[in-house]
Amino acid sequence: MILQAFLRALAQLGDRRFRRVLGLGVLLALALLMAVYAGFLQLMWWLTPDSIDLPMIGPVSGVETLLGWASLLVMLGLSVFLMVPVASAFTGLFLEDVAQAVEAQHYPHLPPAQALSVVEALRQSANFLGVIVAVNALALFAYPFAGPAIPLVFWAMNGFLLGREYFTLVALRRLPPAKVKEMRRRNRGRLWLAGTLMAVPLSLPIVNLVIPVLGVATFTHLFHRLVADSR
Repeated sequence: MILQAFLRALAQLGDRRFRRVLGLGVLLALALLMAVYAGFLQLMWWLTPDSIDLPMIGPVSGVETLLGWASLLVMLGLSVFLMVPVASAFTGLFLEDVAQAVEAQHYPHLPPAQALSVVEALRQSANFLGVIVAVNALALFAYPFAGPAIPLVFWAMNGFLLGREYFTLVALRRLPPAKVKEMRRRNRGRLWLAGTLMAVPLSLPIVNLVIPVLGVATFTHLFHRLVADSR
């Protein structure tokens, strides 16, 4: 069920509406990451002296340049973790366009969905963004103790959070909150597994920029399958 939903979503990436959302998502994600890096770089330069005195060597200049290149490598590594909250932040913004494209192609018999208002979509995304940033920040302290299992911890933790987020946002378009909560509880294992399928590519640079679109599309298919199975 999950793999089929993912493959159907992947097959629709060429859809014009998908390409539009994907392009906007990539631009916004890159702009946000660049803004974070620029702010971090400016703070580092502000705190770093022009030169430092080393024992037996004397004054050494160019520290800012050296730290600038080092910080770029650090930020490239951190982008793997930053892309999880970034991708989540943009999910609510593009949810309706992607879900409508999926339903128009694969479920044309359905009545129009009750689209989330901009305010509600932003509220849901902001709430989830706060949770996922906090959880990933706390996890940074746990990773040194995880050893080689760090990727598994990252995928499992964010898979749970992403599965919950994507399903909730998609399901709220067609079901009341109480029903969404009930469905989420009954299918928590499937949703966790599907969310993990989204979390794994988030650790791959460039590929992770596609995940918000694929995530919404995959969970739209998964939602309709779960609704059909519950009848």
